Amino acid sequence: MLGCVIHGAGDLRVEELPVPRPGPGEALVAVRYGGVCGSDLHYWRHGGVGDFRLKEPMLLGHEVVGTVVAYGSPDTDTDAPGPAAGTAVAVHPATPCEVCPECADGRRNVCRDTRYLGSAARVPHVQGGFAARIVVPAEQLRPLPAGLDPRRAALAEPLSVALHAVRRAGDLTGRHLLVTGAGPIGCLVVAAAKAAGAAHVTVTDLLPAALEYARAAGADTLVRADAPEDAGWPAGVDTAIEASGVAAGLDTCLRLVRRGGVVVQLGMLPPGQSPFAGNLVVSREIELRGAFRFDDEFDEALELLAAEPAFDALVSTVVPVQDAESAFVLAADRGRSCKVLLDFGAASGS
Repeated sequence: MLGCVIHGAGDLRVEELPVPRPGPGEALVAVRYGGVCGSDLHYWRHGGVGDFRLKEPMLLGHEVVGTVVAYGSPDTDTDAPGPAAGTAVAVHPATPCEVCPECADGRRNVCRDTRYLGSAARVPHVQGGFAARIVVPAEQLRPLPAGLDPRRAALAEPLSVALHAVRRAGDLTGRHLLVTGAGPIGCLVVAAAKAAGAAHVTVTDLLPAALEYARAAGADTLVRADAPEDAGWPAGVDTAIEASGVAAGLDTCLRLVRRGGVVVQLGMLPPGQSPFAGNLVVSREIELRGAFRFDDEFDEALELLAAEPAFDALVSTVVPVQDAESAFVLAADRGRSCKVLLDFGAASGS
């Protein structure tokens, strides 16, 4: 089978790999689509994402949908079966440990010993989902709601990230939200915020094409981040979500949120220290919150995707896995793309 393996910065290879076999409690899934995420791009361009650095070859990918092929033989009564073979499914990419203090506190998304598809956070690395066949714990499979096209369902993981950030922001009903960064995650934050009742969403970005994708997601006001004279800049917003992953975006959020407002840092900032306007946090009593991954928002994301065909506009391109590097080049060019999917259909027979 074919798989996309990263060996180091700039070294992405589409390789022939052996088909894995599921063990007890595991499922073999024929992958149909895999979304290229910002973290995949970081591994490809820089050999790491945030503080997580590649130390060995790793299958990329954690935004995957496909079809159940088979299960391993259960060896205990607790190995409950998942969806029947032939069922279209999305794969929840996280396997929390369930025993650490964070899991016990109901915050499994920040589990200190989680396994996450396509992540170099631990060694050996957790191999990802960019392969024609993958083996995952059966409990990570989610059947697609009736009528949900697998192509749109491939947005479930990034939409879950957006939904978690919106949840961290608090009640948005009737509020004015600022989103800095109109990449795929920023656009999905817009859609999630609208679904949560936000009255007005302002989005900033440097690229006009990216802002147009934000408009398709439901943004009310679009602002060029490099145009201080733009009339769209708000005088003050109730809440801000920083989705660009750059310090300038966080600075914008802190300066434009009202006194006593909430700022959620969602974008992964560069490794090391990042400057920010800390005095504003103090003098304006701004609440600065982090948002990392997600947990049960995955199921909510699938339902939202099934109910809203407009999400299709955010899938800009589908590329055969054989041309994976060209897909990564395109995904890295936000002037030409929003969400780019790899198609494993021909490679997996699904």
